[in-house]
Amino acid sequence: MRFLPLFAPLLLVAPALGDDPAPDRSEVLKYPSSVQQVDDYHGTLVADPFRWLENDVREDERVAEWVKAQNEVTFGYLKQIPQRKAIEGRLTELWNYEKFGVPFEEGGKYYFFKNDGLQNQFVLYVQETLDSEPEVLIDPNTWSEDGTIALSGTAFSSDGKYLAYGVQDAGSDWRTWKVMDLETRKETGDELTYVKFNTPEWNADDTGLYYGRYPEPNAGEKFQTLNLNQKVYLHRLGTPQSEDELVFERPAHPEWGFSNTVTEDGAYHIVTAWKGTDPRYRVFYRKLAGGEDGGPQPWVELIDDFEQEYEFVTNEGSKFYFLTDEGEQGDAPLKRVVTIDVETGERAEVIAEAENVLTGVSRVANLLFAKYLKDATTQVKILTLEGEFVRDVEFEGLGSASGFSGDRDSTETFYSFDSFATPPSVYRYDLATGESELLRRANVDLDPELYEVKQVFYESKDGTRVPMFISYKKGLALDGSNPTLLYGYGGFNIPLTPGFSVSRAAWMEMGGVFAMANLRGGGEYGEAWHEAGTKLKKQNVFDDFIAAAEYLIAEGYTSRDKLAIQGGSNGGLLVGASITQRPDLFAAALPAVGVMDMLRFHQFTAGRFWVDDYGSADDPEEFAALYAYSPYHNLEDGVSYPATLITTADTDDRVVPGHSFKFAARLQQAHAGEAPVLIRIETRAGHGAGKPTEKIIEEYADMWAFLADRLGMTLPEGYGG
Repeated sequence: MRFLPLFAPLLLVAPALGDDPAPDRSEVLKYPSSVQQVDDYHGTLVADPFRWLENDVREDERVAEWVKAQNEVTFGYLKQIPQRKAIEGRLTELWNYEKFGVPFEEGGKYYFFKNDGLQNQFVLYVQETLDSEPEVLIDPNTWSEDGTIALSGTAFSSDGKYLAYGVQDAGSDWRTWKVMDLETRKETGDELTYVKFNTPEWNADDTGLYYGRYPEPNAGEKFQTLNLNQKVYLHRLGTPQSEDELVFERPAHPEWGFSNTVTEDGAYHIVTAWKGTDPRYRVFYRKLAGGEDGGPQPWVELIDDFEQEYEFVTNEGSKFYFLTDEGEQGDAPLKRVVTIDVETGERAEVIAEAENVLTGVSRVANLLFAKYLKDATTQVKILTLEGEFVRDVEFEGLGSASGFSGDRDSTETFYSFDSFATPPSVYRYDLATGESELLRRANVDLDPELYEVKQVFYESKDGTRVPMFISYKKGLALDGSNPTLLYGYGGFNIPLTPGFSVSRAAWMEMGGVFAMANLRGGGEYGEAWHEAGTKLKKQNVFDDFIAAAEYLIAEGYTSRDKLAIQGGSNGGLLVGASITQRPDLFAAALPAVGVMDMLRFHQFTAGRFWVDDYGSADDPEEFAALYAYSPYHNLEDGVSYPATLITTADTDDRVVPGHSFKFAARLQQAHAGEAPVLIRIETRAGHGAGKPTEKIIEEYADMWAFLADRLGMTLPEGYGG
């Protein structure tokens, strides 16, 4: 790689649109790097001239000035796009419908989340019966004027007296947990801080909470420092956090994290240890009675390595149920359910590995709800605790279902179902009859009969058969003229399933085709599919995505001049790698909160967890693979790249914004074409969770307007009022 000069020019490209003058392309803004940074990776010298953009925007004035300058150019460009106002107006209209979460029962009452339409945050409601008038329990919209403080996570005590709830500020992964007395509806004054990647669990007698927390970060490092040394504490109601009892730690393994479960019968406390994103766990348990002074007994290590997935489902006395990918002889990549008797050590299979991947299991009453994916669409089977098949849950088509929670004494459960063109619908499921009763269906200003959703299969570079969903207005002409948005993710064993999205509905209403490819690296077909897109095989993911684009062009859906790509987080990496490898294939790109520097990602916040999927530059062989596709490092001077709108947020502490900052700076420096290369940096927003509705609508209006401009879209007559 050619070393870069100390002062690296950024060409902020913004051709004039409308009446207001846009910045002249000849205007060059220069921002110096602090030093000419060169790192030695196993004998390979790698330049990193924009290292200074890794610094926290809240702590470094130079970074703050760079962000301000970039936003001025970006928003100056976007506001002049003629279609933008109409697109934002229509998005606002479409978004303005009642949105309901799946109801759940706690302590004899029903709870659900609801958004009236344009509220920035969902509100938690309570009702005595399904037919009674709901009452507001918690409204996070009252917590801040700009809507950037969110309710994030709940934990109800088993007796229904208390609710612990998480508070998320400005999209950060850090949570502060508080407790409400549900009878008085007042806070108890209990507060738990420095909680991340953890939901508290009530102890057996509902007098306190088990939770995992990290040490308080040093000043100025809260949003960038690595997360290490999580420990499990017991917080007793009415006491300060400083007096919480340490109940579990592994100081020799600072990289381990812990989640807590108290069995529904109150007999056992289970700690599941993890150390990355792969579902490979150690499992510890203790009896909560029978020890010294009648208290908990010592901890027992039940699963003593990080080789397989063991996800606790439920228990019947000393018999623990686990979802696992460990087979009787080797792996079970499509997963099964087994029991382990912690008293006798006896193991038994309850649900055998099937032809489709088993993605989750829940217990309701004395039934197991087993959720499968068949070619990325949901199937749910109901079985007894002994594994005997009872029935399938019938859905109204190909789509995604979620829910199916409950207790041992439940007679009902609830779920939601949706697809690309079908808005979310909430159902009550009667356990005795197997009948589903529609409770609510979202009333969106969209006629699903006008749209077609199909699933196709195409061949990747190595011949692998890959599925893809394609959605569009009926009557589409396959003449290559259609503006098309291809979306992908391909990582961390996460499947992409067909679900309703207002923003995608708006895109199709504008006349666009939406395509979603189920790439390797995801969880659509089990662990083998996931592993085929990890570490030294990560290039398969990019090959799958590029092959999806080529399929859409070859089949006449679109052409190179009408094709855009989109992805967020790991999907942002996907988009970044795709435009560096095939800049000729796409007209526009929308990489969001992406992992763009594959050599240093593991040195910030949660980045170290991602080594399971990506590998690490500390390993010579893995470094070679990472360096070969790292978006930041593979941009070449003098190349004409697609029009690119990078999006990130200043308070993202999952994928720190330095990734996007550095990629934008280097892309603007290398780009030789006339297409705009911009970065949009949101304020008081994080990785995505908890973002207020107002900011979401504004962001999508900017992205869809950018695509409409670059792909030459003509909006339907009267669009957006």
